[in-house]
Amino acid sequence: MSDSKGLARIAAVGAGRMGRGIAQIFAYAGHEVALIDVKPREPGEAGRLLDDARAEIAGNLAFLGELDVLSPHQSAEVLDRITLHDEAGADAAMATADVLFEGVRERMDAKEPVLRRMAGAARDDAILASTTSTMLVDELAAHTGRPERFLNAHFLNPAYLIPLVEVSPGGSTDPAVTETMLDLLRSAGKKPVVCAARPGFIVPRIQAVAMNEAARMVEEGVATAEDIDTAIRYGFGLRYATMGLVEFIDWGGGDILYYASRYLREALDSDRYATPEIVERKMADGHTGMDAGKGFYDFEAMDVPAYRKEKMALFVGLLRHFGLLQPPR
Repeated sequence: MSDSKGLARIAAVGAGRMGRGIAQIFAYAGHEVALIDVKPREPGEAGRLLDDARAEIAGNLAFLGELDVLSPHQSAEVLDRITLHDEAGADAAMATADVLFEGVRERMDAKEPVLRRMAGAARDDAILASTTSTMLVDELAAHTGRPERFLNAHFLNPAYLIPLVEVSPGGSTDPAVTETMLDLLRSAGKKPVVCAARPGFIVPRIQAVAMNEAARMVEEGVATAEDIDTAIRYGFGLRYATMGLVEFIDWGGGDILYYASRYLREALDSDRYATPEIVERKMADGHTGMDAGKGFYDFEAMDVPAYRKEKMALFVGLLRHFGLLQPPR
């Protein structure tokens, strides 16, 4: 079942921050969306929560309007595509959806009953997804009774702005379901990536290492919090906005990472800087990156000078955008 425009009907199950963000994403992309509160509440409390949800989404849209992203008329149209449902009307709303996203608290005792309810209310051909940031897809799929129609889709907050969505299919997920989800997310302006069912997905896992190391450097007196954050904003952040982490290994050379890691491991006496086996293997094979013709990426058939120029042009454009490109004196 889809709407009159042929677009999938979406259900955001859970009316908290994540559910509101998902509702806005898909309504903005033209979909009819049901934002559903599945927690039993007193009538007055339920009404206030849904009013708060609508007000928050309206506020987000107004903010985008202030930035000339959309007009007041367009903002009203987006908001009109979202219907709000309390717990009493949850099953009926879920039954009309093509794709349902669970977005309740990050606790199994909260997610389990909601996933069971979703599976019981949704059509047999509907796709069910969790937006968990921590739990493994197969653990959650077991509560749906239809693991072939289930997968994880992890949005990053604020979900209505951050393009990335980490999609994690389970061991029993139908590949066609994964492709449908990827197509749906792309059509809504998102940049989905597929990752295996491992703790932490991609970004949370890398982020946890980086944030812990930043806090550790403050603790050790390496630098102030302010100077560490300045270094991240104007070095780390700018660099990796134009180039991925793995791509940068190849750009600079895996041998540089190899020797730097060995030094840091010894100097700081910590195995957290140990070189991963894959880097060791690539060093042994001579696959150290762009200059060697092969690393994590294959550069042998690539126009490397054009690739270098494209990446540097992106970086210069980013510096110009942030007012960081100094003119000559």
